[in-house]
Amino acid sequence: MPSPQGRVHGVSGEAVPSARPPPNPKTNLLDSAPQPNTKAIPKPVSNTTQTASLPRQLYTMTWPMLFGALSLMTFQLADSAFIGQLGRDPLAALGFTLPMHQLIIGLQVGLGIATTAIISRTLGVGDELRAFRLGGLVITVGSTLVFVLCIVLWLFQTPIMTALGADDTLLPMVRTYWVPWLFSAWIGAFLYFGYSICRSHGDTKLPGYMMVATSLANIALDPLYIFVFGWGLPGAAWATVTSFGIGCLFIYPKLLKRGWARFDLRELALGRALRQLNSIMAPAMVSQLMPPVSAMLATAMVAGFGSAAVAAWGLGTRLEFFSIVVVLALTMSMPPMIGRLLGAGDIEQIRKLVRIAVRFVVGWQLAIGLLWLIASGLVSDLFSSDQQVQEILGAYLVRVPLSYSGLGVCMLMVSICNALGLAVRALLVSMLRLFLCFLPLLWLGSQLNGIYGLMSGALVGNLLAGIMAYSFYRAGMKQLRESASGKA
Repeated sequence: MPSPQGRVHGVSGEAVPSARPPPNPKTNLLDSAPQPNTKAIPKPVSNTTQTASLPRQLYTMTWPMLFGALSLMTFQLADSAFIGQLGRDPLAALGFTLPMHQLIIGLQVGLGIATTAIISRTLGVGDELRAFRLGGLVITVGSTLVFVLCIVLWLFQTPIMTALGADDTLLPMVRTYWVPWLFSAWIGAFLYFGYSICRSHGDTKLPGYMMVATSLANIALDPLYIFVFGWGLPGAAWATVTSFGIGCLFIYPKLLKRGWARFDLRELALGRALRQLNSIMAPAMVSQLMPPVSAMLATAMVAGFGSAAVAAWGLGTRLEFFSIVVVLALTMSMPPMIGRLLGAGDIEQIRKLVRIAVRFVVGWQLAIGLLWLIASGLVSDLFSSDQQVQEILGAYLVRVPLSYSGLGVCMLMVSICNALGLAVRALLVSMLRLFLCFLPLLWLGSQLNGIYGLMSGALVGNLLAGIMAYSFYRAGMKQLRESASGKA
């Protein structure tokens, strides 16, 4: 919770690596922001203390996001398991809904990325009042945009389902499911914007705890709503509405009490603020929508080798989600730290922070890859009783996880570039990773050695993507340093 001096829960004044005398406005990287409020700047500390505090800060900011991300994955798996007990048609209706859900998620995550980048930079400059008004603007704009999108999807649900290839017999079930599902999607986005504002202010514990709490509530309510009340597939959506609604009732009073969201938006230069949000939100949203497209194309390639290959690839992909959860947590915890440092003009501390994170990701993900390699036989036997699936999954675990270090670095660089305000560069990294490094090498590998060559292509593609992404980040940092030097 911020003090009158502007210190933030999770990032204390003594630990903030950007703690230093107020920068000269001429060297400030956030050109459009007002001059910093000197009362909000902590006392300067030595470079030694700053450097020593960076790993501790990174740990403090990341571990709540780690547990939050794990809980969300667990709740989604549990949700699918409960719906699977209803039969084939409810699962099919859920499957046809997923592309639309990814569209909504892309919009909300894109705005969330913009929120974290802009508010944290504004706080780094020292203009708390503008940061609080930006929080109110994000809630207002984000909830309105998602609401409009949900209404459009509801009005065009029949042509959308028909275009996706849904049978006419499924349309009545989809219609009854989409009302509570769209409501759950909207309230989930509303809750997510609250999380983003908390992270922007350096508080990752509150959203982390709430992710765990709402996920556990959802898992507990699923069987009650689906089976006991007899609501079937819509019951799963109503369980999500209830759990996310409880989350909103808890987190938004906290935001208002702390003053992190103000709605006197007439005092905010709306045109400039909206342009700031859109400059990051639009590229980030497109970047979020590309992985599902890439996944569909990769699955189509794998499908050419039979159903056993598809089953093994699907299992490997699910294991990948859990393998990179630490990286996902870092992509949520690092942007607010980087944003504050950028607002204060402390490029050198950003460089040190990123170096620490990259070294950790490479070492951690390499260890995860070696673990999957050693346990490949046991894991493949555990997850499937089909001998062919076991063989292909074992081959997957021997190859692809060894490239998770490259994949992790690439994901981290996309998040960092967005935090630095280099949203177009982040989008370019995402595009090149999928459409230059990953998919072409999948195809080339499949031509050389079938399904096993395809997996080797995934290994090489992810490693190349990590190298490419880090080189793009370094080039962006060089531009920022030159820009700061030129304005000095």
